[in-house]
Amino acid sequence: MLATPTTASEIIFHSGTGDAVGSSPNPLLLGRAKAALEAHKSRIRNRDLLAIADFSKPSRDPRFYLVNLQSGQSTNFLVAHGKGSDPSHSGWVKSFSNTHGSEATSAGSYLVGDTYYGQYGESRRLLGLEPQNDQAEARAIVIHPAWYVNQTLIQEQGKIGRSQGCFAFSQSDIGQILQRVAPGTLLYADKV
Repeated sequence: MLATPTTASEIIFHSGTGDAVGSSPNPLLLGRAKAALEAHKSRIRNRDLLAIADFSKPSRDPRFYLVNLQSGQSTNFLVAHGKGSDPSHSGWVKSFSNTHGSEATSAGSYLVGDTYYGQYGESRRLLGLEPQNDQAEARAIVIHPAWYVNQTLIQEQGKIGRSQGCFAFSQSDIGQILQRVAPGTLLYADKV
């Protein structure tokens, strides 16, 4: 298990590849996501897939998992976290927030909503289902593509860029994300 660095001297950047190495989510996080699926089952239409963001990992690692609950197979992708969750831009989530203007990522369970076309192109709305993320819709926390999620930044900086709290994906992955993370799916985000 990776520990989040607490001081600047503990941060060591390594080149990453973004390859799907270790493409299974942490078992503890998977258990929490399954419990969330059960708790919110009356609102979740798509119960064959879980989307899990493991923010205990650095942004250079593919830490967004799509888990097929029928087969047990999973795939993973790069995903950005919010600026407010990582003010020093270390590549690690330091904290979560549900506060307007925080530009932070919120932990918890989300219901994936409708598709819309915004400033980043095709995107998908998110509805927070718990007290720690119930402002997601009002804060415009969504799934969207972003130029700052790419291999070049990982190779140059050892990390990807940060969002304003949204789940931002690479231009090359967003099509697959939007296809598979359909409206009515549960997205679970947390640290272990």
